[in-house]
Amino acid sequence: MHRILLLLAIVSFTGHTLWSQQDLYDMKHIVEVRIQFKEANWHYILDSLKEKGLDERLVADVTVDGKKYPQSGIRYKGNSSYFNVRNAGGKKLPLNIKVDYINKGTKLPGGFVTLKLSNVFRDPSFLREVMSYEIAGKYLPAPKANFAKVFLNGEYLGFYNLSESVDDDFLEKFYGDEDGVFFKCDPSWHQANAGNCKPGHNSSLEYLGSDTVCYFPYYEIKSKHGWKELRDFTQALNQQPQALENTLQVNEALWMLAFDNVLVNLDSYMGRLCHNYYMYRDEHQVWHPIIWDLNLCMGGFRYADAGAPLSNQAMQEMSLFMHYKEDNTERPLVVKLLANDHYRKIYLAHVRTIVEENFSNGWYKERAAEIQQLINQHVADDPNKLYDLATYHKNFTETVRVENSSIIGITELMDQRATSILAHPLMQKTQPSIENVAHKVVKDNALITASCTDTESVLVYYAAGAFQPWKKAEMLPAEDDAGHWVAELPIQEVSRFYLVAENKYIAKLSPARAGMEF
Repeated sequence: MHRILLLLAIVSFTGHTLWSQQDLYDMKHIVEVRIQFKEANWHYILDSLKEKGLDERLVADVTVDGKKYPQSGIRYKGNSSYFNVRNAGGKKLPLNIKVDYINKGTKLPGGFVTLKLSNVFRDPSFLREVMSYEIAGKYLPAPKANFAKVFLNGEYLGFYNLSESVDDDFLEKFYGDEDGVFFKCDPSWHQANAGNCKPGHNSSLEYLGSDTVCYFPYYEIKSKHGWKELRDFTQALNQQPQALENTLQVNEALWMLAFDNVLVNLDSYMGRLCHNYYMYRDEHQVWHPIIWDLNLCMGGFRYADAGAPLSNQAMQEMSLFMHYKEDNTERPLVVKLLANDHYRKIYLAHVRTIVEENFSNGWYKERAAEIQQLINQHVADDPNKLYDLATYHKNFTETVRVENSSIIGITELMDQRATSILAHPLMQKTQPSIENVAHKVVKDNALITASCTDTESVLVYYAAGAFQPWKKAEMLPAEDDAGHWVAELPIQEVSRFYLVAENKYIAKLSPARAGMEF
């Protein structure tokens, strides 16, 4: 039985590794995309569909890395990245391509069916989206991203960001099913509230009342049903937060909030517009938040609320408890989770992990240098790049002006942000230690042991399988009273686990990337 437990963990890791090796999102791989329309007025058709807000597509033959995908479906995508560039007369417009639009079952390498091509709007560095997704993917389910050269009817359009779609294949990969309730949390900016509904604040997860029509303007449903389930979740979040573990994958939500805060990702749930994420309810009736649209991460968007844009210093020193300390009822996911002592300590541990693994150790600078070496010439050769080459080279370290806005330099923001976070009084407290984590089989139970110090309590989070809900149990001090903790659980319920040790101020997790590693 011990071997079975270990084998399940190894298979989990190996399966994810094999999948990664098969896809087309290796950062070193510059994807070549060629689109061929039959219609001479293809732009007029696509633009008309975009203006009307329709999800219809124009058929074209597409070639990806030399392989043909006939009768693919093309549409323009994005909002500000589309309309601002189009209105300025730019050619480099963001695109969404489905290779199985007509020929069902068609797949790209790695099993993907959709190419999401972004024009790097308001990111002169070309780094924000690809680096932010790479960092997010260490801690929670997140799309992959790299770069592509795009040609249209033989003309080179330019050098694009390419990101994975949050679609059925994504859901199947991370949650084991694709038939649950699925929402894109992006409001319809032009749809009016129903007459008797409480006003909402975009995709804030506020409870707006029992009538499901009240939620229509703020969320885009992607599944065949689900409005009742979304309403019920918002009611539970706002009125019964003590029972959230029954309906929400809390650890993933805490990772998302920690990521958004550390990386000053304000074009998200955290910022003024309160959007740009997905919610998926799996076959176990557990909701998962999914991070999305990171092109304005690391300070590309400066609005935390309805007030003035944040200064460089305000972003560098942004509060770890924004919304929570103000008891902002318009951000219940933040307020209700961080009001729980246990969750708040885990959130702080996640914040520390993100800072220490990516920023205070200088990793992000090394990674940026690798990516820049790969893309420098491609950016220089882009005939329709939105910003000049000097601005591209400056923006990794310096604030630049684009579209009458200031885009802070990435190192200018994140070096000081990391220093500010680690100087926070709670980060100065002694963190628990977790060492010598081990498990063995005793009869029909898994016996899990660890050595923990500076600790008041230790919990083990465990799951029966790759896509099963996480449960938790208390570990107990061992009889030797030497800092050893132990938990005994039914073996059939444990194929993976992680530990959370906490004291009065903060927690520590083992592994630190708990949830994605175990």
